[in-house]
Amino acid sequence: MQSVSQQQPAVPGRYEHWQLQRDADGIAWARLDRAHEANNVLTRAVMAELGQLLDELETAAPRGLVITSAKASGFIAGADIDEFGTLSSLAEVRALVERGWNLYNRLAALPYPTLALVSGYCLGGGLELALACRYLIAVDAPDTQFALPEVMLGIVPGWGGMLRLPQRVGAPAALDLLLTGRSVDAYKARALGLADACVPARLADATARDWLVRLPPRRELPWLQRVLSGPLAGIVRKRARAQVAARARPEHYPAPYAILDMWAHYGGNALAVPDTAPGSLAAIFKSHTSRNLVRVFKLRERLKTLGKAADFSARHVHVIGAGSMGGDIAAWCAGRGLDVTLQDQDLSRIATAIARAAAAFKRRYRRDARTARLTLDRIVPDPQGLGISQADVVIEAIFENLDAKHALMRELEPRLKPGALLATNTSSLALEQIAGALQRPERLVGIHFFNPVARMPLVEVVSGAATPAEEATKAAAFVRAIDKLPLPVKSAPGFLVNAVLGPYMLEAMRCVDEGLSAASVDAAALGFGMPMGPLELADTVGLDIALAAGKQLAAGASAPRCLSELVAAGRIGKKSGAGFYAWNAGKPAKTRPGPVPAGLADRLIAPLLAATKNLVEAGIVADADLADAGVIFGTGFAPYTGGPMNYLAQHEG
Repeated sequence: MQSVSQQQPAVPGRYEHWQLQRDADGIAWARLDRAHEANNVLTRAVMAELGQLLDELETAAPRGLVITSAKASGFIAGADIDEFGTLSSLAEVRALVERGWNLYNRLAALPYPTLALVSGYCLGGGLELALACRYLIAVDAPDTQFALPEVMLGIVPGWGGMLRLPQRVGAPAALDLLLTGRSVDAYKARALGLADACVPARLADATARDWLVRLPPRRELPWLQRVLSGPLAGIVRKRARAQVAARARPEHYPAPYAILDMWAHYGGNALAVPDTAPGSLAAIFKSHTSRNLVRVFKLRERLKTLGKAADFSARHVHVIGAGSMGGDIAAWCAGRGLDVTLQDQDLSRIATAIARAAAAFKRRYRRDARTARLTLDRIVPDPQGLGISQADVVIEAIFENLDAKHALMRELEPRLKPGALLATNTSSLALEQIAGALQRPERLVGIHFFNPVARMPLVEVVSGAATPAEEATKAAAFVRAIDKLPLPVKSAPGFLVNAVLGPYMLEAMRCVDEGLSAASVDAAALGFGMPMGPLELADTVGLDIALAAGKQLAAGASAPRCLSELVAAGRIGKKSGAGFYAWNAGKPAKTRPGPVPAGLADRLIAPLLAATKNLVEAGIVADADLADAGVIFGTGFAPYTGGPMNYLAQHEG
């Protein structure tokens, strides 16, 4: 049997983006290699050439066709997001959907067997292409991921995903993926039946060839899945709709509701839905949501580029302070492959932090106890701070006391190795105040994580008045290296995220002082699209912390009466079991909210919008786009709006 290296060479210049070869067994290998780009995406040109490639194979049909990637970065990242921005009419939207729908239907109907060989990311239109093949082989590698994330962009998988994914994995599993946009790895894809096999990279090509020679039957759906996808599909749809309704309103996020209707009533064909239907392409196109969510995607991509200019990489991180924040920072860094030394005067706090990290790694690597153990071994207890002199990054995460931080900085500075990054995780103190204890105050930067560290994607990179640009860039590079999103901000009370959350939570507490129930206030915020009500958020952060931070940020204004009374009574939120809500097993016991007064949501978000605008104008954050990115990824501000500055522009314009 001929190896891939023995395949006939591709004819130079025949295709710009594809390589087509045949081997001695008569199998054709089509490798996507988008010209002049690091990643494969499905542009108009790429799709047109795939059609031409199929035309060529019609003249002499191969024994089988393997579709794979020539790039090390992955299979296909989906359709070209930039092309979405060029669509200015419903006719153009329908033409884009029709192009992929017809091409993939043609691929699915080929008279010879087809196989998608997937290594790395396989997203959106890339997964829809793979689903149009008879077989799908997944390479068992950490970066192999399958997802249909269109719903996260406010659109639908229009190229056959809504038709073929339920056929392959059953309706319940398919709807879970379609309606959340979440990804599954190669192992999970095989378990679901999405992939026919999961093989190591060294066997990938041989396995693909073997399958097209043997043509084994595909695994049938289990009986229960066939029933749930057929006679009981209505029950599945009803349950899925209830789950969607619990987290997203149709006026804010029409796409998941459209997916359900297109699957249930139109065979997954978005083109078949009448334009007058609420779940049609026309309705989605008219909504601001898809444009705003594409904007959010691009904001995320912009943050990912920050720090690329730095010639800096870290292998060893030293964290001082093993409380909930410092311990979780240490665990996160270890989980991203860095060696970590964790310092605290209290050995029991280090032990508690390591136990919490062990539990997190056990959950993350539930099928691989050895990797969980090796990851945990990267965290070394270091009560004496011996790791300071070896660390590439030193992060101070002790309590918010300026005298204590000054004493620590004076101890740290002479022990740092040349070129090491010195950072503070302070959330309320000015960088210049902390740096005042240093001989070289300009070397201190802020790297401000948010709680919980494992869930919050944003990290504020704080520059003081004397911080050199190269130090801030190094900090951003470190943040990206540990898979977080860096947001550059200037040193100011609350930086960006806390500075906009403060007025928002303060307004909510004023509403309680005026007699509204916490449940009604939070219901108004949830109705606007916030992920959590401001009072539940305050309980989660800790009312004692909210009171202390408020004194830092309020410029002498008195605290809300309800906040002062709750803290005085020891009801400081989730950690004490009671605050604005009673807490049980980590969840608030909420009563049914009373009537929500008209305009309450607008009243709550108005201070947040005003604060964001003021911070942009003051230069605390460089521009409106970065402000929107920071508030969305740092607070969860309703993504369908495109961010507070975008929301203001749309509603004031």
